Amino acid sequence: MRFIEEVVVDEFLPTVRSMLAEDLRDRGFTQSEVADALGISQSAVSKYAAGDVARHEDIVADERVRDLVERVGEGLANGDLTPVAALVEIEVLIRQLEEGDLLADLHEAAMPALADADVEFSVHDPDSGLRERERVLTSVRRGLRTLTNASGFAGLIPNVGANVAECTADAATVDDVAAVPGRLVDVKGRAMVPGEPEFGVSEHVATVLLAAREAGADVRGAVNLRYDPETVEALAADRPTVEALAADRPTVEFDAERPTREAVAAAVAAADRPAVEGTETLVVYQTGAVGVEPIIYVLAQTAAEAARIVRGLL
Repeated sequence: MRFIEEVVVDEFLPTVRSMLAEDLRDRGFTQSEVADALGISQSAVSKYAAGDVARHEDIVADERVRDLVERVGEGLANGDLTPVAALVEIEVLIRQLEEGDLLADLHEAAMPALADADVEFSVHDPDSGLRERERVLTSVRRGLRTLTNASGFAGLIPNVGANVAECTADAATVDDVAAVPGRLVDVKGRAMVPGEPEFGVSEHVATVLLAAREAGADVRGAVNLRYDPETVEALAADRPTVEALAADRPTVEFDAERPTREAVAAAVAAADRPAVEGTETLVVYQTGAVGVEPIIYVLAQTAAEAARIVRGLL
C-alpha cells in the first residue's frame, strides 16, 4: 500500500527542491542562502548541486512545475515572495496535480489497483484565503519596489506620508487591506519604507479604497500622492507621459472637510463624468482645508498596477 502523500514526499518534493536549488544558485545565491530560502540543510543543497538526488523525469518535464520553479525562484530572489508564500504556491500545485493529474498518475503507477477504482479525492481548496492574502502582500511589495526604485517618487509623497495598499476580493474592513505600517516618507529625496506590508495597518488609504469599492469601482489597489492640479490632469488625461494607463480614467473630488469613508463613497457614487460603476482605474482627490492636507488617491485593480500608473508620471 502506498499513499499519494508518499509520492509527494519521495518523488515530487526532492525533484522540486533540487530544481529550486539549481534555479537559486543560477540567480547568484550562495549555498547557505539557498539552504535558508528552502528551509533545508547545506548538506542537502550540496547533494542537489552534485546531482546526488534523483529527479523524476516526468515531474521535471511538466511545464507547470517548471513555471512554478521559475516563478518561486524569481520571487524569493527579488523579495516578492516570502517562504510562506512560496510554500503556499507549491502546495497549491501539489493539490492540483493530485486531482486526476500528474501525481495521481504517478500514484496509480505505484498502486495499479487504483486505476480500477472509480473514486475522487477531496483536497485543499487552491483558492484558499491564505493564498489570496499572500498574493495581496506580494502585489503590495511589487508596488513598493516599483515606486521606491523610481527616481523622483519621493517628490510626490505628501507631508502626511504615502502608502501602497491592496485589499482582498471580499474586503469589508481595514483588516482586509494590506499596506505599509507607518507610511512612506521623504527622507532627503528618497522614499523610506518603515516596514514590511501587513494587513490592518492603514486606516487612511484603506478607508478611501473600501469606499470606492462600495460605490461600485472595480478596484483593489491604491497609492496616495501629494496633490497638484497638474498631477490630477496628467492622471485623468490620455497624455504621452502616462501613455495608455490614463486613458478615460475618471476623477472624483470629495469634501476635504470630511475625508471620511462615507464622504468618499458619496463623492464617488455621485460622479457622473464618466460613471465609475465597474471602472478598473479611478483618481479620487481632495483639495484640502484647514488642517487637512490635499491628497490624490490613484486606485487600480492591484497595488502593483496603481504603482505603475504613478511611476508613469515621473
